[in-house]
Amino acid sequence: MSSGKAAALLWDADRAVDRIFRFVAVRSYDDYIGDEMLRSAVERQLEIAGEALAALRRIDPDLASTIRELPRAVGLRNTLIHGYATVDHTIVWDVIQNHLSDLRTALGSALRTRE
Repeated sequence: MSSGKAAALLWDADRAVDRIFRFVAVRSYDDYIGDEMLRSAVERQLEIAGEALAALRRIDPDLASTIRELPRAVGLRNTLIHGYATVDHTIVWDVIQNHLSDLRTALGSALRTRE
């Protein structure tokens, strides 16, 4: 598949991650739990990032293998979509606070290699 398609998927995932950081900026866990629209928006962006990365894994497995966080991002996407009734909001918040910046860094690196 074209490197243009891979770059577009990386860009989609990167934008979704950036949106999440904007959505939760200066927000606490209590804010997150108390605002169903915020939770829905964050979960949607996590789904988009995970879907883009799942597609990247299909079309460019070598590039996808350089993104260490990819399997977790895809797994979270699957949980959010298929296990929506059992989503643990503390886990989602933990991902945002402690793991999403690693994905952001990896996406930035991968995008720079595509330029």
